[in-house]
Amino acid sequence: MNLFKKRGNLIKLHPAQILAIGFAVLILIGTFLLMLPVSTYEEGRGLHFIDALFEATSAVCVTGLAVVDTGTTFTLFGQIVLLFLIQVGGWGFMTTGILMFIILGKKIGLKERLLLQDSLNLFTLSGVVKLVRRIIIITLIVEILGAIFLAIRWSNEMPLGKAIYYGIFHSISAFNNAGFGLESDSLSKWVGDPTVNIVITMLFIIGGIGFTVILELWQKKSLRKLSLHSKVALLMTLILNVVGFLVILLAEFNNPHTIGKLSLDDKLWASYFQGVVPRTAGFNTIDIGQMTQSSLVFMMALMFIGASSGSTGGGIKVTTFAIIMLAFWTVVTNREDVNIFRRRISWRLVNKSLSIGVTAIIFIFTIFFLLTFTEHAPMSKLLFETISAFGTVGLTAGLTGDLSPLGRILITILMFIGRIGPLTMAFALMSNRPESKVRYAEEKILIG
Repeated sequence: MNLFKKRGNLIKLHPAQILAIGFAVLILIGTFLLMLPVSTYEEGRGLHFIDALFEATSAVCVTGLAVVDTGTTFTLFGQIVLLFLIQVGGWGFMTTGILMFIILGKKIGLKERLLLQDSLNLFTLSGVVKLVRRIIIITLIVEILGAIFLAIRWSNEMPLGKAIYYGIFHSISAFNNAGFGLESDSLSKWVGDPTVNIVITMLFIIGGIGFTVILELWQKKSLRKLSLHSKVALLMTLILNVVGFLVILLAEFNNPHTIGKLSLDDKLWASYFQGVVPRTAGFNTIDIGQMTQSSLVFMMALMFIGASSGSTGGGIKVTTFAIIMLAFWTVVTNREDVNIFRRRISWRLVNKSLSIGVTAIIFIFTIFFLLTFTEHAPMSKLLFETISAFGTVGLTAGLTGDLSPLGRILITILMFIGRIGPLTMAFALMSNRPESKVRYAEEKILIG
């Protein structure tokens, strides 16, 4: 199934390896384009290789971390390159590849369908091509609507052409959970603006709940008829967003450096925005570096959890987190099965969820540990930056621009791992190992 013929030779490639290679090639293309002199305002040359690699990886992995200011560094050409990388990265390169097949009228074979299934975390091969068409349509509809609302709002304070471009750029960036903005302080100018807060958050929440959930909501129009996956994804999204809003409001209410001096209405808008954004969007309306330690720690937890499976967001995914918590509750209550919504979760799925969580922690700790050697910064900022990169969030406590060249490479690697998924990355690295069919005798080990 995963053996592909090339010039008479059999080349063994796991789908995880093909996905990793595909994203890597896309990143290299973006790096080359951003290095061109036409991409930046600095006369005669583009970005240095490491900076261009960092920016391209951040765009493809829909992260939003940036070592240069997007609005003042990149020309219109450079910004369009970033938008292209964000859009393709948000869809996934396999979805974009299938779109090209459809446009060119090419036949989509079993190999492409298997890769698409792996890329979108689907249960079956049934209807995957139809799903791609719907993903494209949904994306365009939501992004166009978002761009229109934002353009209308911003036309009140900037020329119409600029307002339209700002609307398009921020709509694509928000829906794909990228977090790239054209202002140096992200969206801080509109901290209490209802239109900007609602439109931007709706864009990245819709993009973050996953395309399969969106399609189910559209087709079934009833919460009761939804699949277990969609129910869990929606419930966890609602819980995390409400809790995030309340925690940020309480932790920052009297902080004069963030929302302490704002009116009550602006405090509520800022807390809402900053409470829902850590689950992979990357925009900010208040200074992250001035937030309390309590807020930063809580935001790190949200960034680690991330968005839903099959979405434009990162993290270990809300469904993975839900299964891990349910398994924990099952063990401590001495029950045999993991249950939710009157359905049983298989222990095979529980083990996979635990593996994703453990693999993510290993990758995060490894990069964080290496950063303590390369960077001279507080541990809290290093850890925040590391988790933000893994969760493809893009929030920073002010460290990104000060990273050393080696530090930028380490964060680049972690953004890449976070986008393709920790377990997929592990499969890509280990899939060529022969499967052992030996089964040994069981023996117990003391734990706890």
